[in-house]
Amino acid sequence: MSKSLQTYLDFAIETAWQAGQLTLGYFQTGIHPDFKADDTPVTVADRSSEQLIRSRIEKQYPHHAIVGEEYGTSAETGQSHRWFIDPIDGTRSFVRGIPLYAVLIGLEIEGKPEVGVAYFPALKEMLAAATGAGCWWNGRRARVSPMTELKTALVAHADTASFAKHGKGEAWERIQQATNYRVGLSDAYGYLLVATGRAEMMLDPIMSVWDCAPFPPILSEAGGYFGDWQGHPTIYGKEAIATTQTLLPEVLKVVKGFN
Repeated sequence: MSKSLQTYLDFAIETAWQAGQLTLGYFQTGIHPDFKADDTPVTVADRSSEQLIRSRIEKQYPHHAIVGEEYGTSAETGQSHRWFIDPIDGTRSFVRGIPLYAVLIGLEIEGKPEVGVAYFPALKEMLAAATGAGCWWNGRRARVSPMTELKTALVAHADTASFAKHGKGEAWERIQQATNYRVGLSDAYGYLLVATGRAEMMLDPIMSVWDCAPFPPILSEAGGYFGDWQGHPTIYGKEAIATTQTLLPEVLKVVKGFN
């Protein structure tokens, strides 16, 4: 790993931690959300967290682009370095006092996701990776599950109704038949579970780029896969699957409907 990537990773870890501490000041306080045009919730905690993260990036890396869920894109998309921010991934969980929400920060360099951090403040779990540096979970090396058979796999997933809503209903039915246990540990927490070997698959039928940005380096460095439902490692697929490299071929056959 280059020295610059280590510097970016350290910066992202510290920034996510600071933003996470800010969110804890609002957590389980009865906070009420507003609703955006797409009917997704947003709170003062989301906005304040993103403002903190943006401020730190703008001060430390003034020539880098920023793409955030709440405040959009700060520079032309042609910038070589682009930071992606989800200030609270899992706002629905957050407003209900459920501790599975995360602060997500990813860095793309020359079009490739190189640094990723997912911090779960209420759980005190920090998952961080950079290309060539490994994936680290609270200071321990994180690795995907060694399981070799999909029929024994634990699958984390999004809202079950969302699969049919976004044209993935039949694929979801096949996944249910092919696996052992399906549990709705959705949002970023499901990807944490895959990267740390506690689940074998996490899938979302609809995803935004800021939801995805940290996870290519995290899953790759943990020995896994993160990308679209066609097997392409990407943050731009508007959908996502995380799994192990061992199970990936079988997973893709199931979601595509191949025998």
